[in-house]
Amino acid sequence: MRSVRVIWLVMVALCGIASAQSDGQKSFDKMKTLAGDWEGSVTMNPPMEGMGGGDKVHVSLRITSRGNAIVHEMQEAGKPLDPAKYDHPVTMFYMDADHLTLLHYCDAGNRPRMTAKPSIDGKTLDFDFVDVTGNLQYGHMQHSTFTVVDSNHHTEDWTFLMPGDKPMHAHMELKRVD
Repeated sequence: MRSVRVIWLVMVALCGIASAQSDGQKSFDKMKTLAGDWEGSVTMNPPMEGMGGGDKVHVSLRITSRGNAIVHEMQEAGKPLDPAKYDHPVTMFYMDADHLTLLHYCDAGNRPRMTAKPSIDGKTLDFDFVDVTGNLQYGHMQHSTFTVVDSNHHTEDWTFLMPGDKPMHAHMELKRVD
């Protein structure tokens, strides 16, 4: 009888291990809660002329590919997209093995890839640079952090590395509009 209980306990423990989510999957599930339309202000450091002086930004996050990816699109708020300008970057979030991965299709003509670190507080998703392909003449995105404040507010921080490794930081305070 004792051996049956031991086997049962081992099976229960193994089932618990098998059903446990990876940190990456938990982060991906947290990102999915941001699906919808968002608007807010963006500030730049260092300040850039004509950009980031409290400018309004519109961010759309959409779950796609049967729940296997998230599309993030960013554009200036209140302006319709102009297909002739192609002026809005697209970022894809997806699971790569057990890591949440971000692939940013940058308007600088490159595609940096980053992976999320495990979230300590369950609200902050911090993405570290892995590699980049494409044109590096104008620089590339180096780091990103998403912080879920509550179901209707989140912040995004993006760090772009200019030529000469000079960082430019964009901070967005966003509110749900859908």
